[in-house]
Amino acid sequence: MASLLSGATKTAHSLAPSLLSSAEVKVGSTVPIKVPVKEEDTEKPFTFEGIRGKNVFVGVPGAFTGTCSAQVPGYIKAYDQFKAKGVSNIYIVGVNDVFVMKAWKQQLAPEGTPIHFIADDQGAFIGALGMLFDASPLLGAPRSKRFVAVTEGDTITYLAVEPNPGEVTVTAADKVLPWL
Repeated sequence: MASLLSGATKTAHSLAPSLLSSAEVKVGSTVPIKVPVKEEDTEKPFTFEGIRGKNVFVGVPGAFTGTCSAQVPGYIKAYDQFKAKGVSNIYIVGVNDVFVMKAWKQQLAPEGTPIHFIADDQGAFIGALGMLFDASPLLGAPRSKRFVAVTEGDTITYLAVEPNPGEVTVTAADKVLPWL
């Protein structure tokens, strides 16, 4: 019986990204402004309805993982350069709970940062972007592909998706800045 349940669980995890995801967004698509996410409080979800200006969404597979923890400090260090290029906000989005995202932000920026660490605890926002993948073998569940989407309001004007979510090439902060 345990073997049967284990097999069913593995099948469910591998099917989840395709069931939860829309088609992958592209330049010209809009971000899912009505899908709730969380930042500071588990009891106070919010949406991106009314988002204005130029914004950068950085999708990461997992808080506290080595690759993600190496990528995000580039955005923290380059924050002023992003602002100088007209960026209103930078959002680091992970399919993690709000407690994990807050703890990770504190570890990466103990002095604070204006960058928003967004918890998409159900994967609904990332799924609506079509950016979920099955990370079950390493991270235990579907997670976000590693991507960067630059938006003007809610419309995507630039999109980079890593072919291998375990690497940072096209989604590094210094690779995104020239596109702004």
